[in-house]
Amino acid sequence: MSTPSIEAVKPENGERLLPDLIRLLRATVDGGASVGFLPPLAEDEARRYWQATLQDVTDGSQVLLVALDTDGQVLGSVQLALAMKPNGRHRAEVQKLFVDPSQRRHGIGRGLMKTVEEAARAHGRTLLVLDTREGDAAEQLYRRMGYIEAGRIPGYAISSSGTLDGTIYFYKNLPTT
Repeated sequence: MSTPSIEAVKPENGERLLPDLIRLLRATVDGGASVGFLPPLAEDEARRYWQATLQDVTDGSQVLLVALDTDGQVLGSVQLALAMKPNGRHRAEVQKLFVDPSQRRHGIGRGLMKTVEEAARAHGRTLLVLDTREGDAAEQLYRRMGYIEAGRIPGYAISSSGTLDGTIYFYKNLPTT
């Protein structure tokens, strides 16, 4: 597998990527990821989610990065929600790191995270925060990338099996260069 390219989605490209983004979200949710949805995720619900996200990109409050294969198919994505309040313009929240279940363990998640950190710096952000389900593979990825655990909340989200799963909050101070 060749290394995917990672790029920021421009508002004018969102509509073209929408079918792939919908497929990615549905595959991720159906694969058991805890990203705010429960399986089976209806196509209409996934479409509404991505349309709202793309509107945030257009408004400038969010950065959406996608990992693309050589054919331009979306293999993964991550979002950076930029704090817009005057006292928070140094921080951003990393949201919804998705990697197609068939493409995991190939470095796509790590590549998206490195690129989201670069995007944060480009927007003047020096503090990143995120959360993940306790025990997910993403937890170890974030730790390996230098994110520091800030706390845990038990019973935070309902899983696809109906259990209540805990979440872990992380942060990372980005060096200024």
